[in-house]
Amino acid sequence: MPGGASLEAQQYYAHPRNAFWPIMGRMFGASHELAYQERQRILRDHGVAVWDVLASCIRPGSLDANIRGDSLQPNDFIGFFREHPRIKKVYFNGAKAAQLYRRLVLPLLPEHSDRGEQLPSTSPAHAAMPFEEKLQKWRQVADFIAADSPPGA
Repeated sequence: MPGGASLEAQQYYAHPRNAFWPIMGRMFGASHELAYQERQRILRDHGVAVWDVLASCIRPGSLDANIRGDSLQPNDFIGFFREHPRIKKVYFNGAKAAQLYRRLVLPLLPEHSDRGEQLPSTSPAHAAMPFEEKLQKWRQVADFIAADSPPGA
């Protein structure tokens, strides 16, 4: 779920110390200096969708550890995958997103195919990993897209 800064701004990864947009800037040119709508367009043009595992939950504050387990409502991934059949890979921004997807969503999917790959959280709360190391691990997203795109696409 988005943190407080993101909910207030109505933008994914709005916290100024979150590494998501700096990483997207280095990989795709969707840096945080651009208007939010422009960043969204750039990611779409590269075949990247950003969506939460949860549609809603109750969480005091912004830490995933504070999410109340009895309040979890997953997003409709069955409908999302039906609308977007070309999706081959799902990358999770951190362990909690991967855990919730595998527990709440994966068992509901008709093919039960786990297309998911956990990446290190870009949250400022995950400060133990330096930016350059996060960037290196996140590069697999750009590498997958490049390998999956036909020449000249």
